[in-house]
Amino acid sequence: MGSLPREPEAFAETVATMLRQLQPGYAVDLIGPRELIVNGRRLDLENLYRMVAHDPARGNEIVEQFLDQLFSGESLMNAESSFELARPRIMPRIQPENIFEHLNRELVAHVPFVNDTVIVFVTDLPQMTVSITTDQVLRWGTTVEELEIVSRENLLHYTDDIEIQIVESKEGGRAAIISEQDGYDAARLLMGNLHDRLSRQLGSDFLVAIPARDMFVAISNDPPEFVDRIAQRVEQDFRRLPYPITSRLFLATRDGVAGTMQRRTAA
Repeated sequence: MGSLPREPEAFAETVATMLRQLQPGYAVDLIGPRELIVNGRRLDLENLYRMVAHDPARGNEIVEQFLDQLFSGESLMNAESSFELARPRIMPRIQPENIFEHLNRELVAHVPFVNDTVIVFVTDLPQMTVSITTDQVLRWGTTVEELEIVSRENLLHYTDDIEIQIVESKEGGRAAIISEQDGYDAARLLMGNLHDRLSRQLGSDFLVAIPARDMFVAISNDPPEFVDRIAQRVEQDFRRLPYPITSRLFLATRDGVAGTMQRRTAA
């Protein structure tokens, strides 16, 4: 990437250094290969990384423009819009509970989920996503419960025309794969119509794997050898992919999503 590192974590550290120089009074910490914490708020650098990779000769210029926009009057980090203006941009993400090893739990707008995960909320801007804090929720005069409702509605609208690939395995099991690579693949586990969309292909109760943010694989509950093979692959993906979430499987039923599914072994 020209004068910028190609390795994601080194790239994020370079961006963090530039940000500290631009805003010396801000607390900036690197917590993942493409994630920063800026004054207690998560900043996703995935889009920025891709922009620089697409035009590496302009890498420094792209990052500088990104940081300028981030702290401009148009940025929601400095000039918070009203809840009604922000409402269409609010999206959910599933994160592991251990994010609170890096973040103050009391400052992050979130609700508990299953399999040792939580649902957090982000404001989806054209070139970045910025996490929503509890302080912002208070200023908006709303609640995290309402944020969850709004974010799920937005997610459903956002995913109306997604492509779902159905694959049949050699063991006889079936899998449904969503790979939009838009930062919300794993979050699609939260779609209100998930069961209706997939139950005819996968059965009345089926399993879902979201080992990382950009992966979603739903599978039939049988045969056991198929489930076991997928579970092993999920464990590998959880260890190797950026933005890991969980190696556990989720159970999707007509009544909703449940955890914790322990790994099954072939008979």
